[in-house]
Amino acid sequence: MTKSKMKHSRGTKIFNTLNIIFMILICFICLYPIWYVIVNSFNDATDALQGGIYWWPRQFSIKNYKSVFSNGSVVQAFTVTIAKTLIGTTLNVLFTAMVAYPLSKSRLIGRKYYMAIGTITMFFSGGLIPTFLLFKKLNLLNNFLVYIIPAAFNFFNLLIFINFFKEIPEALEESAKIDGANDLTIFRKIIMPLSKPVFATIALFAGVGQWNDYFGGLMYMTNRTDLEPIQTFLYRLVAQVQSSQMAGSVSVQIQTSDTTSTSIKLAAMVITTLPICCVYPFLQKYFVKGMMIGAVKE
Repeated sequence: MTKSKMKHSRGTKIFNTLNIIFMILICFICLYPIWYVIVNSFNDATDALQGGIYWWPRQFSIKNYKSVFSNGSVVQAFTVTIAKTLIGTTLNVLFTAMVAYPLSKSRLIGRKYYMAIGTITMFFSGGLIPTFLLFKKLNLLNNFLVYIIPAAFNFFNLLIFINFFKEIPEALEESAKIDGANDLTIFRKIIMPLSKPVFATIALFAGVGQWNDYFGGLMYMTNRTDLEPIQTFLYRLVAQVQSSQMAGSVSVQIQTSDTTSTSIKLAAMVITTLPICCVYPFLQKYFVKGMMIGAVKE
């Protein structure tokens, strides 16, 4: 082996080693905050106030999680979050797909007009105050439907659906029409079974958005705390902790003497993140394919 080849091989090994170290460092930076929250959520609440817990619980305890599930407000917030995620995601996927299917056909009258109107909404919105006033006129304030109806349609998801539907051969639809099937039957029995990847992708988008949404409960639930999702509950809890710290208080008691608002907050964060982490591995293959489909839009 010549000296140039030896230098090239040595340089390649050094580069690969540095690349591995860099990737490990990035993974550590991304994962350690999650690990820190988990560790402190499993530590005794009173002991955790002293700090210094970084890698493993100093006094292991599950009282924080017991307090979360025994707290009526937390359980109610979780129930609202689960309900709005399931209903909102299902409605968003079905409604957006039903709108996207006819728009994927060039023979639709006024198609370019509809697409132009939808594209404008991706860059311009009415603003927060007009939206709030509109929801008030529609009696959506302090109403569970405020989580469902406004989120039932998303134009970006529509574009992903359209690009997927265009890849389905039209011969399938033509043969079904010869057999007497109408457009609704074709969509239900042919298009939907063939569109599982894009349905899973959009369901993941909509589900994560619904699960992580805190702004809706903060803005539109003015006097119905029983309809606040868990993310809004955590937001208020964090704000409560920060205000108490600014006032010189050590902690804000939520339910019992052996748990603090901070410990409940950490335990609730872990429980809130767990469902999404469990769903991602099962939808990952559909997610990658769906993203490739939506990479090119009109």
